[in-house]
Parts: sequence; structure tokens; C-alpha cells
Amino acid sequence: MSDRPVYSTDPDWGKPGTPRQPEPVRLCFARGAKGSGVTRMERLVMHPTHKDRMLSALKKHLGCGGTLKDGSFEFQGDHRDKLEKYLLGQGYKVRRVGG
Repeated sequence: MSDRPVYSTDPDWGKPGTPRQPEPVRLCFARGAKGSGVTRMERLVMHPTHKDRMLSALKKHLGCGGTLKDGSFEFQGDHRDKLEKYLLGQGYKVRRVGG
């Protein structure tokens, strides 16, 4: 049987530009062994090629270095506030976890 809905009462269903995110994106900050911090963004559901594009856009927006590790984004420094504001503006739900 197919997973796609045949009928939905959700008024926003099917509108272009609405991200389909089953759970909130998680933002956390962790300090490394050398004392430098890393902001991790986890549980963002999208195609890997779109993740590469989003990583590039976020690095420019934040003005820092970053990478993709195991499907999660890592940015150099503490950028939780900026990331939260950016993601909320894009329509994603965000949850801060950890320190």
C-alpha cells in the first residue's frame, strides 16, 4: 500500500515552499578537545544534494566554516541564535538541545 495521502484536511498540505519536516531540527553546541566550539544541526530531512546547497548558503549567511558529517551540519563557533532565526524564517520547527 502507498504512503502518500489520498485526502488531507491540512490547509497547508501541498503548498509549494512548505518544508515537510516530521520532527523539529535540533541545534546543539559542543566544545571540542582544543576548546573550540561547534554548532551541530541535526535531523534535517532533505535530499543530500539539497543539503550541500543549504550548507553553502548557511556558511555564507553565518560567515563561518562548516561541513556535513553523518548527515548533520557542523559549523565552527556558536551560531545557535542565528541558525534558529534563519530556520524559523524558512518554515522549519527548531528545538535547542544540550548546552
